[in-house]
Amino acid sequence: MRLLIDEMWPARLADQLRRRGHDVGAVAERDELRQRPDEIVFETALAQRRAIFTENVPDFRLLAEACLRESRDFYGLILTTDSTFPRGHPRTLGRVVRALETLLTAHPRGDGLANRVLWL
Repeated sequence: MRLLIDEMWPARLADQLRRRGHDVGAVAERDELRQRPDEIVFETALAQRRAIFTENVPDFRLLAEACLRESRDFYGLILTTDSTFPRGHPRTLGRVVRALETLLTAHPRGDGLANRVLWL
């Protein structure tokens, strides 16, 4: 699975997953995506055939639903909340790395994730 991490998460998250052999990018690493509308981030993920990891549940769910209404596929939407993975906690980044690595390892080619919304 190819993954794009939304900008509320630091680029370190993508870097740690890449060090483990996964194809992961982060909005925080890309000047052309930082502080851009969610629609741009979503379309970029579509163009690159990447799933998206975000805690921006309302906006990205609407984008995924619109995609399906238009008979277009998306490559997975992985959602979380700040209560599940509080970004201010010092252990959260490690917990997220482990959780995403488990998911990426279980679905190396993104099998079964097309048009699916998953909760982490």
